[in-house]
Amino acid sequence: MPRCPAGRAATPKGGPMPEVLVVGAGPVGLALSADLRARGIDVEVVDRRVDSDGGGTRAIGIHSPALALLESCGATDGIRAEAVRIERGEARADGRLLAAIRFDRLRARHPYVAALPQSDTMRVLTAFAPPVRRGVVVTSLHPERDAVRVASSGPDGPAETRAGVVVVASGWAGRELVYRPGAVRTHHYPDRYVMADVEASGGPVARVHLERGGVVESFPLPGGRRRLVAWAGSDEVTDADSFLRDAVAARAGVAVDIAGASTFGVRRAVAPALRRGRIVVVGDAGHEVSPIGGQGMNLGLLDALTLAPLLAPWVRRGDDTPLAQWERDRLASARHAARLASLNTVLGRAAGPLAHAMRTAALRTMLRGPGAGVFTRAYAMRLDRAAPGT
Repeated sequence: MPRCPAGRAATPKGGPMPEVLVVGAGPVGLALSADLRARGIDVEVVDRRVDSDGGGTRAIGIHSPALALLESCGATDGIRAEAVRIERGEARADGRLLAAIRFDRLRARHPYVAALPQSDTMRVLTAFAPPVRRGVVVTSLHPERDAVRVASSGPDGPAETRAGVVVVASGWAGRELVYRPGAVRTHHYPDRYVMADVEASGGPVARVHLERGGVVESFPLPGGRRRLVAWAGSDEVTDADSFLRDAVAARAGVAVDIAGASTFGVRRAVAPALRRGRIVVVGDAGHEVSPIGGQGMNLGLLDALTLAPLLAPWVRRGDDTPLAQWERDRLASARHAARLASLNTVLGRAAGPLAHAMRTAALRTMLRGPGAGVFTRAYAMRLDRAAPGT
């Protein structure tokens, strides 16, 4: 296929097509397109949403490996300027401190978790990414030898375009573009959670209260606010505000005013593959893990930011050799994160007196012994295969 001097290939009708089309403008898609743009790749981004507010997403923490990789496009400084740096976490039970989790002791370029609402993270990334074409719904992808044919509908009606490579970063809703029905096996947990962001004191410390009635998590946010999450069993919660207020008071011993609380469930899925020809999948479209611990968004960011440097030699010289190892590494990291998320979910459930006592004793022993370092590294995404030194 003839190539244009600026790096764009030509369509059969003579019109230019992007080297890379990114489907989805959440944090993963924006991070990928910002990195590609910084590398001089001709990239376009489309998103089905007409606004850019994040769609009610819940992620708040960006871990050290992702912060390091975001330096390539220049976004790290903007995130650090607005985020709360969580350098310390606490695991508590029965009103007592089980152990402190010291992120500031990690041997990392960014030894902390940057806590920032996802909508603000997206705003920072938007400044570095190409403009997003919004209201565009990609309906099908058709791989060809040297490109991908893309069918979509948008404000101007149905359309068909082509791109050298398509990266699906549209979350679970875009999974049907790549995988056959049932190809990605999904496990739905029975657990429900209630969440709200509230005005509360507590400083830049993350706290996890592992109580008999279930877990309560409390994470700092900018502006003197905190994210509160409480385990709510398996039944639907009819009054989320009252439930969360009572759960925080009973399990964490803190009185807070709650307004606008929401409920959510969790599920786990890891796709068997992340690539089909010139179509690549990153983020929740290829894997979902429980949001407890902040693994999901960071897993997707690491997918995208390790893929970006491999795309230039692929789209310009046809060299896709590194993609096989990238895919193996990302699937291995997704499976590891899914196992960790499952453990989080089990530990966060309500327990009887004996089971709670045994759980508390085991966690105290692990977190104050040699396993403390491994635990901290695991929760900070330092065991991900994309983390430096792994």
